[in-house]
Amino acid sequence: MLVDSHCHLDRLDYKNKHKDLSDVVNKAKEQGIDHLLSVCVTLKDYPAMAELIAPFQEIFSSCGVHPLYQDEVLNEDLLLEYARQEKVVAIGEMGLDFFYSPENKAEQEASFRSQIRVAKIVNKPIIVHTRDAREATLEILRSEGAEQVGGVLHCFTESLEMAQAAMEMGFYISVSGIVTFKNAKELQAVIKEIPLERLLVETDAPYLAPVPHRGQENEPAYTRDVAQFVATLKGVTLEELAAVTTANFFRLFAHAQQ
Repeated sequence: MLVDSHCHLDRLDYKNKHKDLSDVVNKAKEQGIDHLLSVCVTLKDYPAMAELIAPFQEIFSSCGVHPLYQDEVLNEDLLLEYARQEKVVAIGEMGLDFFYSPENKAEQEASFRSQIRVAKIVNKPIIVHTRDAREATLEILRSEGAEQVGGVLHCFTESLEMAQAAMEMGFYISVSGIVTFKNAKELQAVIKEIPLERLLVETDAPYLAPVPHRGQENEPAYTRDVAQFVATLKGVTLEELAAVTTANFFRLFAHAQQ
């Protein structure tokens, strides 16, 4: 059994690639992916996503504001309202992206801090997006006491030193299809060094489809391709990697029910 620990089910192509969400879930189950975490990136999109996934017990959700969506002023009261919903198992994705949007660092940092505070109120872990912002991300996690709720650095592409610093705070590291890319040698070397007990696997669908699906829209069924690559990289069987990463998922996202 595998878990796609990070996907955006409200952003998949339901006109050309999938009949509906049931089709997506069934294709995932055929590949051994039994649970999905559908991640929100803006609060205005959350109600529609929640309605979409409501009929599916195997799908959990998060709510939050992505650092690249700072045109939406964070409404902490609304975030807190959504965060308390039963199906919500995490807050985010949140964080810092100074690669694509270096011009609004202050707004990103304020939003990141606010969302961590909400996570602490509801005692749910956080999902962190970080790019070209290693020191700032770690500083905010530390100063806001994020270790109190824990979380995951998703779609990880950063250094081993950053991973180690995050793991010292109780965080997990999630691996996406990027690890399968030919130009990802440095990332592959980092993932080799991270203990299985701190790893999750994800697709980040509909983005970043793994080899051999590059160029296509990503989907949760491709979690198996990511997992198989990571298993080979780590020198373990797919079954062992699936068992450990699934246990990690339900340990981190304690509000999720198997």
